[in-house]
Amino acid sequence: MASDVRQRMIEGAMTLLAQRGLQSTSFSEVVATTGAPRGSLYHHFPDGKDQLVAAAIDLAGDVLIDFMNRCPGSSAEAVVQHFLLIWRTVLTRSGCESGCAVLAVTVATDSSDLLAHATAVFRTWRTCLADLLKRAGLPDDDARRFAMVLIASVEGAVVLSRAERSLEPFEAVAQQLVEQARRLQEHIK
Repeated sequence: MASDVRQRMIEGAMTLLAQRGLQSTSFSEVVATTGAPRGSLYHHFPDGKDQLVAAAIDLAGDVLIDFMNRCPGSSAEAVVQHFLLIWRTVLTRSGCESGCAVLAVTVATDSSDLLAHATAVFRTWRTCLADLLKRAGLPDDDARRFAMVLIASVEGAVVLSRAERSLEPFEAVAQQLVEQARRLQEHIK
């Protein structure tokens, strides 16, 4: 039961980070969003907001990795399409009002510990994508570089789509990434 409350608070914090950013995600907001008793915040996160935020970005990282580990395709294009699907879904379900909790922390934190934590999540994503791209046949260097391009491009596209409240920027970037994946795949045939 206590772990359910803790998990609900982490999920709530992750959602708030993705919607409102780091500064607007407070303990009070997490309590209001999740219905958790206020005292449980201090029980489960005795080190304060940074501990809750770290757990929330870990969860965001795990959600993406779990999704990518179910990637159905064996081609670079399929990997890219699968990666794009999670972000397209985030934007669509939120009416272009949510983005990436990890990015929200990265751009707003003044805590070196939280920045290091976010960096570790991004590295894990890059490693996962690079491994999937290598299994699709891309050479090691191409896979690593393209994994970085995928993350940077999609994060930027999500930001632009949120700013414009439109999927148009995301879809334009998505199209370019799929075409790049096809070109990379053609070079290995």
